[in-house]
Amino acid sequence: MNRAQLIAEIIRKRSYLCVGLDTDISKIPDHLKSASDPVFEFNKQIIDATHEFAVAYKPNVAFYEAQGSRGWESLQKTIDYIPKNLFTIADAKRGDIGNTSTMYAKAFFEQMSFDSITVAPYMGADSVRPFLEFRDKFVILLVHTSNPGSADFQLTRSAEGKLLYEDVIRKSQQWGTPDNLMFVVGATRADKIAEIRKLAPDHFFLVPGIGAQGGDLAEVSRLGMNKDCGLLVNSARSIIYASSGKDFMQAAAREAKHLRDEMSELLTL
Repeated sequence: MNRAQLIAEIIRKRSYLCVGLDTDISKIPDHLKSASDPVFEFNKQIIDATHEFAVAYKPNVAFYEAQGSRGWESLQKTIDYIPKNLFTIADAKRGDIGNTSTMYAKAFFEQMSFDSITVAPYMGADSVRPFLEFRDKFVILLVHTSNPGSADFQLTRSAEGKLLYEDVIRKSQQWGTPDNLMFVVGATRADKIAEIRKLAPDHFFLVPGIGAQGGDLAEVSRLGMNKDCGLLVNSARSIIYASSGKDFMQAAAREAKHLRDEMSELLTL
């Protein structure tokens, strides 16, 4: 999916909701655990319940890797099941020396057909550029995350007084463009989003931290939205675990619709 197609889907649905598929087999409803592939069956029903309200899905790869080869099969079936008009994100947080990054890119872009992948930038340009060589694919670079430990490195200052995450944003825009590069910006530090938008006025932001982590959708949207929307706001636990019973699909749909309806009011396109 390219940038224009993503923007068109946002406009069509009046939504910039990304549903995080952080599927923990210990948390899925008990009645699904006898299925031949419980993780995929849960994801399938979550997608069925939410796809009319979402523009993107973000499986957290760690939850699938933890299940070994069976987990990879569940992940592939999930990606194959997501409607092709929706944007897919491999939340894999890869990033290594150039030839290794090329192999990671081939795995997620060619073999699994994801539209994008999260990448850690701290090994520098040669660890990121291989991902940027694939047509109509996106790198989503970790710059200012929502976890408490983000301050350990991201908020440190150089000798010139610049914050590290700001240097990452400035430098990485020499590697990619708004057509293939996005940034992860955590919702729990909404005060930073306006500053980051000034540094990257045209790029999309993937914003985790709405819902269970306490991020404020209205504030994030006010501070981070640009002329093309420029936001993919992720919600995982508050949607997929809205209920642990047999009504989990209906509960997920209600939560996704609630967020979409709020987004529709906030969207300036």
